[in-house]
Parts: sequence; structure tokens; C-alpha cells
Amino acid sequence: MAHTDITRARGLLAPPLHRASPYAALGAAALAAMAAVLMAGVMVLGPGVRFDETTVSTRP
Repeated sequence: MAHTDITRARGLLAPPLHRASPYAALGAAALAAMAAVLMAGVMVLGPGVRFDETTVSTRP
């Protein structure tokens, strides 16, 4: 009797198994790729980057 109660309790406590969605994995990969590109942009164009305007010479 105790064995069946334990087995039944384990069945109630175990979460139901469901299949993973391939779209969730695709979304997670896209989010990771976008974060990597943004972090690379921050590293390349960090706070110390300065764009100097070129001066135009009027001499012929």
C-alpha cells in the first residue's frame, strides 16, 4: 500500500513533459546574435571615439 501511494505522489509532483518549440530556440539564438552585434558596436564605437570633420581647402 505504501509503495502505491509513493508512486502516485511522484506522478503528481512530476511536471508534465512537453516538447520544446524550435521557434523558441530560434528566437533565443536571434536575441543572442543581436546582443553580440550591439556589444561589438559599443566596443568599436565606445565613449572615447570622436569623429573629426575634415576641413575643406579652398585653394586651387
